Amino acid sequence: MATTEMEKHAVMAHRATSPDDASVSIRDLIIRYGAMTVLDRMSLDIGKGEFLVLLGPSGCGKSTLLNAIAGLLDISDGEIWISGRNVTWDEPKDRGIGMVFQSYALYPRMSVEDNMSFGLRIAGLPKKEVKERTAKAARILQLEQLLKRKPSELSGGQRQRVAIGRALVRNVDVFLFDEPLSNLDAKLRAELRIEIKRLHQDLGNTMIYVTHDQIEAMTLADRIAVMKGGVIQQLAPPHEVYNKPRNLFVAGFIGSPSMNFLKGRLAISGDDIAVGIGDLKIPMRAYERSGGDFVDGAEVVLGVRPEHIILGGASLGGEGGRRFWAPGKIEMVEPTGADTMIWSKLCGQSATIRVSADLGLHLGDAIEIGLDLGRASLFDAETGERL
Repeated sequence: MATTEMEKHAVMAHRATSPDDASVSIRDLIIRYGAMTVLDRMSLDIGKGEFLVLLGPSGCGKSTLLNAIAGLLDISDGEIWISGRNVTWDEPKDRGIGMVFQSYALYPRMSVEDNMSFGLRIAGLPKKEVKERTAKAARILQLEQLLKRKPSELSGGQRQRVAIGRALVRNVDVFLFDEPLSNLDAKLRAELRIEIKRLHQDLGNTMIYVTHDQIEAMTLADRIAVMKGGVIQQLAPPHEVYNKPRNLFVAGFIGSPSMNFLKGRLAISGDDIAVGIGDLKIPMRAYERSGGDFVDGAEVVLGVRPEHIILGGASLGGEGGRRFWAPGKIEMVEPTGADTMIWSKLCGQSATIRVSADLGLHLGDAIEIGLDLGRASLFDAETGERL
């Protein structure tokens, strides 16, 4: 589970120079359960007012990291700083954080107002301040008309807003969200996603959000930390993660449908670089290199997103060095509303293509596939790293 040099660079490039420069700073964090190491010397800085999303599949360590920041589990080594203060061994209530869980965890016999204000009342705050904070949170979350209702009288989305309000009344600098929308249906998830984004824009607080849903990550985040096996694979803004994935894992995890991966070999002649796939030689003049060595004959993976493939009637060959055309045949058509997904093959390898629903394509149609190589990705087949 050791971090590679590229992974270390991906994280270090976004770290602040000292814990005081960040809202939340994770320093060489180690978390072990017996002989199993879940997080191994992870370092990560989250800027003040930033919305950071921890994204990855189940078991990647994202919730473990969030719970460590919250103080809900013991760490084996390292430090956690929040708002310039070392809180590594502080109790959760003393860390200056508000947390929203996947389950609403509302008290069924209490009203919305009492659920939101319960923590403040237990802490012994003056009644006037409790009422003012609760009223402000209710106004922000549009819960004013629901304050006297019980949780059983609310929809799932309303219950989650109450759970968010319970964290909001604490007036803290940092909010932690642990997959708060996963129990909701698709329509409610979309609505609550907009509300959370608006909440962040209005408050300007630091928010750390855990999810396995890439749509939530792409729409909410200032930066996304894509995790696998307890290691941050890429830490970058959504557009960079999507358009320039650092490795094959990130490229395959982000995007629906997934990026097309075409296996081939590099063919280098002087300054000309091409990827050989079967009988085709695809010139890579338009490709923007990210790093790594280009070795003639090396096995590579050419990645092209479905929306970066077009259909056309151009003759085979290049188009200003940016597009490469190849023949194909439609093997499957899947209408999705505004778009249509079609499946074809390129030198025997499967390719998914996103096209306009207006094209009226049919099973068995002969097509010409245009690869937009200026927006493609190229990976080392052995290491999986971007070239």
